[in-house]
Amino acid sequence: MAKSSSSKASKPVFVLNGPNLNLLGQREPEIYGSTTLAEIEKQVKAKAKSLGLAVDCRQSNHEGELVDWIQEARVKASAVILNAGAYSHTSIAIHDALATLDIPVVEVHISNVYKRESFRHHSTISPVATGVICGLGTIGYALALEAIHSKI
Repeated sequence: MAKSSSSKASKPVFVLNGPNLNLLGQREPEIYGSTTLAEIEKQVKAKAKSLGLAVDCRQSNHEGELVDWIQEARVKASAVILNAGAYSHTSIAIHDALATLDIPVVEVHISNVYKRESFRHHSTISPVATGVICGLGTIGYALALEAIHSKI
């Protein structure tokens, strides 16, 4: 059992961001803040290093590409942090891909989706996630790394 744990810990944590998150810092700063995705990735890499973890940060506006990366995580990642953006509320394909994983998955939302439009109150991802961090801003990514560190 110990061998499996160290094997998983030697693999990177996939940090996957979905549609429109490439526009962070520009898009609706009153909701998402002024931090850019590049700045978040820099913070994530620093936090991961402090925890002795490696990360692989990726962003796509395409659902299928996110599914491909989640499938890749089955063999190449120790865990997944996923901010699927709007796909969180609509994507059965991402749900199904996540359901195949036997590694921790943390769903992250920068904004508090429950203070927003009612269609954002449902997540197709939450039922297959290990945990959810919502509404705490960009620090949610660092908190997700902390949670993953405690799980692997």
